[in-house]
Amino acid sequence: MQNTMKPRLMLLAILAAYSVPQTVQAGDKITIDKVEVVSATPLPSVGVPVSQIPSNVQTVDAEDLERTQSLDISEYMKRHMGSVYVNEVQNNPLQPDINYRGFTASPLLGTPQGLSIYMDGVRMNQPFGDVVSWDLIPKNAIKGMQLMPGSNPMFGLNTLGGALSIQTKNGRDNPGGALQTLFGSWGRNVTNMEYGGVADNIDYFVAGTFFDENGWRDHSESNSKQLFGKLGWHGEKTDLNLTYAWADTDLNGNGMTPQSMLRRNYDSVFTWPDNTQNKSNFLNLQLAHYFTDNVSLTGNTYYRKIKTRSYNGDLNDGSLPEVVGAVTSPNWGQNVFLANGSPACASQLATGDEPLEKCSGLINRSEVNQENMGIFGQVNVSNKLWGLDNTYAVGTGFDFSRSTYKASSEYGVVTADRGIAGSGVFLDPTNGKGYNADGELDDARVNLRGRNYTWSIFATDTLAVTDKLHVTAAARYNHIRVKNKDRLDGDAYRDADDSLSGNHTFSRINPAIGLTYAVSDALNVYTGYNEGSRAPTSIELGCANPDNGCRLPNAMAGDPPLDQVVTKTWEAGLRGKLNSAISWNAGVFSATNYDDIQFISSPTSGEGYFKNFGETRRRGVEGGLNASLGNLAIGANYTFLDATYESNETFMAEANSSADDGNVNVKKGNRIPLVPRNMFKLYSNYRVTDRFSVGGDLLAVTGSYVRGNENNKHESGGVFLGGGKIAGYSTVNLSAAFQMNDEWNLFARINNVFDKEYATAGQLGASPFNPANGNYMTTNGRRSKTVGETFLAPGAPRSVWVGVRYEFGGKKSAYAPSAD
Repeated sequence: MQNTMKPRLMLLAILAAYSVPQTVQAGDKITIDKVEVVSATPLPSVGVPVSQIPSNVQTVDAEDLERTQSLDISEYMKRHMGSVYVNEVQNNPLQPDINYRGFTASPLLGTPQGLSIYMDGVRMNQPFGDVVSWDLIPKNAIKGMQLMPGSNPMFGLNTLGGALSIQTKNGRDNPGGALQTLFGSWGRNVTNMEYGGVADNIDYFVAGTFFDENGWRDHSESNSKQLFGKLGWHGEKTDLNLTYAWADTDLNGNGMTPQSMLRRNYDSVFTWPDNTQNKSNFLNLQLAHYFTDNVSLTGNTYYRKIKTRSYNGDLNDGSLPEVVGAVTSPNWGQNVFLANGSPACASQLATGDEPLEKCSGLINRSEVNQENMGIFGQVNVSNKLWGLDNTYAVGTGFDFSRSTYKASSEYGVVTADRGIAGSGVFLDPTNGKGYNADGELDDARVNLRGRNYTWSIFATDTLAVTDKLHVTAAARYNHIRVKNKDRLDGDAYRDADDSLSGNHTFSRINPAIGLTYAVSDALNVYTGYNEGSRAPTSIELGCANPDNGCRLPNAMAGDPPLDQVVTKTWEAGLRGKLNSAISWNAGVFSATNYDDIQFISSPTSGEGYFKNFGETRRRGVEGGLNASLGNLAIGANYTFLDATYESNETFMAEANSSADDGNVNVKKGNRIPLVPRNMFKLYSNYRVTDRFSVGGDLLAVTGSYVRGNENNKHESGGVFLGGGKIAGYSTVNLSAAFQMNDEWNLFARINNVFDKEYATAGQLGASPFNPANGNYMTTNGRRSKTVGETFLAPGAPRSVWVGVRYEFGGKKSAYAPSAD
């Protein structure tokens, strides 16, 4: 029977697949009599067939990731997973914004976060800002993952639009080893290694990755190092797994550039550097104990330590307009250097008189140190309720984090190649420098300590009302306390009203209910409703005062309270099979955010503040098709996504042509920026022979509005350049793999085969450079005011990579015919 299995039979099946009694790891998928079984919680729990989950779950295994030659999981999601799209705001391949149904998981502070990411039951969203650093997740250690849609309360805070749950490899299920290296365009080199094995009741697994490239844009070299290890012990009724992961990354992503500048030089950057360094240590101990065939206890305790440093060179718009030096060189870069005001900046720094009005650049530094620890546990039961098959899990947990955030700004000048050269003098009133035109000392210092405490209780239950009808109900209670301490309190140069200190408490019960009905073995119907929430983070609470804007991530202001975001989601759909080789799905969804937290920014100064925004809504239609037709595997998915503001609001948008006194009025129904309405993906793999295969994928998305054009009314003309939109685009990628023998594999990949120029993100901003020649715009010997431009994050041009992979010790190859 497709949808109902006896607990002992399920136990035996999962034992055979995983050697883990009765539990299935989150993110794994197995096929038992054509039934995919996944965990309904981040921790291992009683396996629930996908056909009994009232949402459109997507699953991926390690072979999928390897066979597609994806750089990391974000690239795989962009090319293959339904309703997923990417905004490359930072423009570094390891720092994308991943979006699912209009909700985001981003490494950038200030981005509204709406997806939760788990690895081995540990939430990877960082405490300070809920950001996700994709560069800290080791791709070659991933065994499987599942994308769970909606505001599923089982996945805790920040699960507004969905949750990605990742399970890593162990030596028992992944014996043998592999060495792989890839090289090609932009000097990219990626080297991976992994090895696993078993010794009696002990298993072990290690993996490592080294990434290095020059980058395709100017000044965008990056490198990343990762290590991962897992040690497991398996007794008669108890299993233990200890995981350690380490990462050290140094990434340059120089962000968005004016469209006019990209037309002259597609590789160019606006200003540089824009550097982020991450160092991470991760420790996780997992426990599974089986009291009986039907009752188990699973849990984990974990510790994370992350240090993030940023070093960003920016234009100082406060220095415009000012007298420029002689501008006589035919070289525009030299003209920029001559007009940067360096002598005036040096003179004002020496006297401490208005350097912020004279120095053409700023270097903004920040450092975030985070420690995160917690413990979670749940009881998993399969039994009878009123004589009906019933499975449920009940659990609780506690998460604690402490963070410190320091930031500073240094006066600088713009160099000929638009780099920012520092002066050694900071916007720090304690050094007696930096008086502005009003006679006040400029102060960009931040020294914040934040502590977060989260208590959770949760439960989920799936009841088989009949052998065809299953009803699932779930709920989670979260209690969150956020304590901010401004370490500059009492400073002689600080106004008490600007203190970041505060003590905030949030709590809520989030419910979910849904049902599935098996019309036949080939057709399943589902519908569900759920709610999720996100509490404001330390950085949002510390930057919520409209009277004291902040420059992310480099300054913060006073501390009015914010409300937590609540999302209410419903969805319904069909899924089925045309035959044993072809599966399909189709569904509709709608998610409404209440008290959404938005960063209301000023494009000219980069300053702004967080505030609650009435309502926003994301609704749409999605469908997918997958087929395995002999030697050909092919799949496709399509999404129509309508993301709109559902409340009237005022945004700062000084670079918007329709702005009134620097503000624009957003009306109900205006489209949310950076969200394409249509997405289509097509991907395939064809096995030419038993040892040679070729593959390809197509991604097509329609256009969207850029940030700063929230009212959708910006138009090009006069001093406003660019239409405030991102054009739709399509890209094609090709791949090939040749298995020379059971140990050696060769592979190659071409991205953006037709070398399309396109953009994935954009913002209205201000530029002081003449779009015709790149010089400073001048009037009567002074740098003139800026013009509004459409800044874009350009997509990477055509690239070619080749690689070799050596597998040994019984390692199962993703390229072998048996892996299909």
